[in-house]
Amino acid sequence: MTKILVVEDHVLVREAMSQTLMRLEDGVQCSGFKAADEALAELERDPEWDLAVIDLMLPDMNGFSLLAILAKRFPDVPAIVVSALDDSASIQRALKAGASGFVPKSCSSEELLDAIRIVLNGGVYTPKEDATGARRRSGAPVQDRFGLTTAQTRVMELLAQGRTNREIAELLGLSEGTVKVHMSAIFRALNVTNRAQAVLVITRHGARV
Repeated sequence: MTKILVVEDHVLVREAMSQTLMRLEDGVQCSGFKAADEALAELERDPEWDLAVIDLMLPDMNGFSLLAILAKRFPDVPAIVVSALDDSASIQRALKAGASGFVPKSCSSEELLDAIRIVLNGGVYTPKEDATGARRRSGAPVQDRFGLTTAQTRVMELLAQGRTNREIAELLGLSEGTVKVHMSAIFRALNVTNRAQAVLVITRHGARV
């Protein structure tokens, strides 16, 4: 029996992910947790889990910190990240922190299952590239249209999710001052004056978060 622990604070996403994981094979045991501390408490109680699937944006701790804790305290439990933060810098940071795989939330359920099979077999999974050699990313249309940098795009994606400047700073490992600088640049690029207008423009141009 394969035991998979899912750490995702959005209930609908967590439930949908669990349903997908149940298709991996017969006898999969999948348990979901909304926060890092709950998942860590479960691992302390029962460390015999085969895989941890985690989001990078959690209410009590960013996923990068959780990955580091897992790597140190539960090195026999591989972790795979499933996140909307799917730029190259986030992927590399997650892998450096101890993740064995990274799957963008924009991917298909079959790609997620393929990634999990690879990680369970001892491999490492990173997102596929398209025919031009560029990795698929959900925020690309807005980034290309408005000339945003990679850092600005990462801030923009979290802005579109309703995150505060403080939350964005914590999730990306930046100071609030740096986030404010990026936010001002995003407003100028989008030709807006506030967060609500920015979210509207981002949505209109098809950014998925």
